[in-house]
Amino acid sequence: MAESTKMAMTKVPEVTLLFWIMKIAATTLGETGGDAVTMSMGLGYLLGSAIFVAIFMVAVCAQIAARRFHRFLYWAVIVATTTAGTTIADFADRSIGIGYAGGSAILFVLLMASLAVWWWSEGSVSINSITTPRREGFYWVTIMFSQTLGTALGDWMADTRGLGYGDGALVIAAALAVLALAYFFTRISRTLLFWSAFILTRPLGATVGDLLDKPVAHGGFALSRYTASEILAIFMVGCLVVFRQNAGTHSGQPDVIQAR
Repeated sequence: MAESTKMAMTKVPEVTLLFWIMKIAATTLGETGGDAVTMSMGLGYLLGSAIFVAIFMVAVCAQIAARRFHRFLYWAVIVATTTAGTTIADFADRSIGIGYAGGSAILFVLLMASLAVWWWSEGSVSINSITTPRREGFYWVTIMFSQTLGTALGDWMADTRGLGYGDGALVIAAALAVLALAYFFTRISRTLLFWSAFILTRPLGATVGDLLDKPVAHGGFALSRYTASEILAIFMVGCLVVFRQNAGTHSGQPDVIQAR
C-alpha cells in the first residue's frame, strides 16, 4: 500500500516556472490546433469536439492508469484538454448560439461546481492532495472545465468587449502578474492562487493563439494555423527534452505548492 501510494503521489509535475511556460504554450497550441481542425480542415465544431474529446478520454485514461509520472503523457493530456476546450467552447458559443458571455457564465458555474464536489468529496482541491485515481479524476475534470471556460472568456474579452487579441492578452497577463505578486508577498491560500492562475492562463493562450493566426485586418499576425501549431508543438517538445521536469512532491500539507 505504501509503495502504491508513493507512485500515485508522483504523477503531477511540480509547479515551477517551466510548468507555467508549458501551460501557456499548451493553451496556445490548443487554440491554433483546435481551429486548424474545425476551421482550416472544415470539419466543424461538433465533429472537431467529438474527435478531441475522444482523444482526451484515451489520454486521460492512460494518465490515470500510469504508475508514475510521465512528463510527455501528462502534457499530452493537457494539450488534449486545451484543444477539446477550444472546440467545445466554440461549438457552444457559435453553433448553439449561447454567445461568449453566456458560455463563459455557464462554464464558470460548472467549474465552480466541479471544485465544490471535489472539495466536498476529498476535503481539499490542492494539487498536493492528488494521491488517488479518484482525486486525479477530479483534477482532470476540473482542468477540462477550466480550459473550456478560458476559451470562451478569451474570445469574450477580445471580441465582445472590443479589446482585440493583443490588448486582451495584455489584460490577462497583467492579472497573472498580480497573482504572482500575491504569491510572493502575501499569505493568500496557495491553492486559491494556483487555480486562479491556471484558469487565467487559458484565456491568455486563447488570445495569443488568435493573435498568431487571425488576419492582419482583424489584429492578428496571419500565420497559418498549421504553422503556428507546429512551432508551438516543437517548442513544447524541446522544453521537455532540454529541461528536466520532476514530479511534484506531496508532503501531506494540501495548501503548500512548490514554486522554486
